[in-house]
Amino acid sequence: MKEQTTLNILFISYYWPPSGGPGVQRGLKFIKYFPQAGINPTVLTVDEKQASYPLLDETFINEVPQDLEVYRTNTSEPFEYYKKLSGKKEIPYSGFANQKAKDTFVDKLFKFVRGNLFIPDARVGWNKHALKQADKLLQSSKYKAIITTSPPHSTQLIGLKLRKKHEIKWVADLRDPWTNIHYYDQLQHTAIAKRIDERYELQVLEQADAIIVTSEDTKRLFLNKPVNIDPNKIHVIPNGYDEEDFKYPSEPPEDTFLITYTGTITENYNIDVFLKVIAHLMSVHSEINYRLRFVGKVSDGVKDKIEKAGVLGITEFIPYVPHDQAIQYLMKSTLLLLAIADVPSVYSNVPGKLFEYLAANKPIVCLGPVHSDTDHIIDECGAGRLFHYSAFDLMLDHMTQMSKGWKINPNLDLPLINYGRFSRRALTEKLADVIRDLVEE
Repeated sequence: MKEQTTLNILFISYYWPPSGGPGVQRGLKFIKYFPQAGINPTVLTVDEKQASYPLLDETFINEVPQDLEVYRTNTSEPFEYYKKLSGKKEIPYSGFANQKAKDTFVDKLFKFVRGNLFIPDARVGWNKHALKQADKLLQSSKYKAIITTSPPHSTQLIGLKLRKKHEIKWVADLRDPWTNIHYYDQLQHTAIAKRIDERYELQVLEQADAIIVTSEDTKRLFLNKPVNIDPNKIHVIPNGYDEEDFKYPSEPPEDTFLITYTGTITENYNIDVFLKVIAHLMSVHSEINYRLRFVGKVSDGVKDKIEKAGVLGITEFIPYVPHDQAIQYLMKSTLLLLAIADVPSVYSNVPGKLFEYLAANKPIVCLGPVHSDTDHIIDECGAGRLFHYSAFDLMLDHMTQMSKGWKINPNLDLPLINYGRFSRRALTEKLADVIRDLVEE
């Protein structure tokens, strides 16, 4: 980190406490550690009383710095109409994990409307309110740069307009791919809607002064698009873990081989081979008490697969819990299950939970693409194994060896491994350097 004078920046994010989920954590942790890196942030976000948050986590409010300036604005969004039409209390999760395996007519209609009338996404109605407040803040001239973080990718259009109007340095943080996100095809875009969305994406990639992505594969994905951009302006700053979150001792059960998955999981996360392996192990190692635990939103389709595999009786489903409790579940596990969506853009997907899995020092079993960024990280850290979605024999052999080791010692915790570069503090310093380099050009 460069020792320089403090820089004032405007951080624009739709998701902010009391919103829950992994998306809010990235921005919150940057804000938490910015002052230590010589950055003084101001946050612009949506009024929580009007926001459309799929998840809530009140505990995140405790991590917001007390002296932080936070400006909240009104918004105009269609989700209240969706709830009235569908009779549902929840709005759609990322990837539609809380949708039934088969869409109702209303679900299909809403996806079509969402994909064609609200471009890039259904939270674009926040933009006019956010732009009005941002204009007022930027008139003070105290801000040296703005950061927009997404999803929702409509937030990037705020940065696009502010950069043009105020000639201010703009950093676009894209936590997920845009038109390559794994559920994109479910939105039933017409050809014209898709072209509009793609044009927005290319404008952001071309005009942002710096682009932040979470994996090398996402960087390659963006560079392969028909845009003329300098590869050096795309910086890879992955998600990470906060050392202060891991204050709980490791307490793996002594009488149960407990495998935990945290977060959202849908049918796109192909865990069929893993379920088949567990069913096989149960039949040949009856002396071992295998248990599966899913903490978070599990789609009905995944639950059906668990039942068909014959492992429903050993499976526990725990609804979404505050982040602090999710960490405790990790620390009370034997082994951690990770899965990556089995979709064309799969190589660019490095789950945020991977880094908290690393910090838990538990062995990881992952289903995903071989030689992907996730595969490399797990291998480099010596934190477990990644298996292809079809690798039954390899996974069975690995899990058999893990089971034999568990019978000798039920604590399979790993020795301390080198994952310090993924701490939120270290990653914030990298982002601070990107900002300084832009401002000092």
